[in-house]
Amino acid sequence: MSNDQVHHEESHFNASDTVRDIVIGMADGLTVPFALAAGLSSAVESNQIIVTAGLAEIAAGAIAMGLGGYLAGRTAYEHFHRERAREEQETFDIPEVEAEETALIFKEYGLEPHQVDTIVQSIRKDRNRWIDFMMKFELGIEKPEPRRARNSAITIGVSYMVGGLVPLFPYFLSQNPHQALWNSVVVTAIALFIFGYIKGAFTVSKPLKSAFQTLIVGGLAAATAFGVGRLFG
Repeated sequence: MSNDQVHHEESHFNASDTVRDIVIGMADGLTVPFALAAGLSSAVESNQIIVTAGLAEIAAGAIAMGLGGYLAGRTAYEHFHRERAREEQETFDIPEVEAEETALIFKEYGLEPHQVDTIVQSIRKDRNRWIDFMMKFELGIEKPEPRRARNSAITIGVSYMVGGLVPLFPYFLSQNPHQALWNSVVVTAIALFIFGYIKGAFTVSKPLKSAFQTLIVGGLAAATAFGVGRLFG
């Protein structure tokens, strides 16, 4: 046996929750303020109004998105502990039913009946491990991190603010809303493409497809807002 076989180590990406939060915050941060600025650019002649409205939207959006992430995290945390308490009670009230459910899980993996009986009897000896097993393999519920809600709120909120400042940045540098708009289009298009590429590399392993999809969605949102502003401005 070679050293490569003996010392084989698998490398997996373990920050999926954080990446998901960044994607949620950054995607909305890049598109919503961009669409707002584009819509206002077709309706007003003052960059100050656009910047003020954009900053207000970024602040409100970051708070709303962060709060949404926090509530989602708290809901998942409370749901897990509620279901775990119910599962624990069932191991006291109907242990044989729970044991049969445990056996069914192992049977689905093709184990022989005598093997299943041995495993079930062994796993029942440790109630906490038994409950953890049933939570994961019967209910499909993973134990959330205790600080998940707080971390999710911060990550989503900050990502939204960072993303939102990108399309608004050209309006700080130009006094002409229409010129700032075209600069914002270029800057935001580049940012959307890069963001989509990175997102695709981490999530679906198709970075180019993800990059173009993200760019198209952001462009459609901005074009729609610009059209509405032009129509009613």
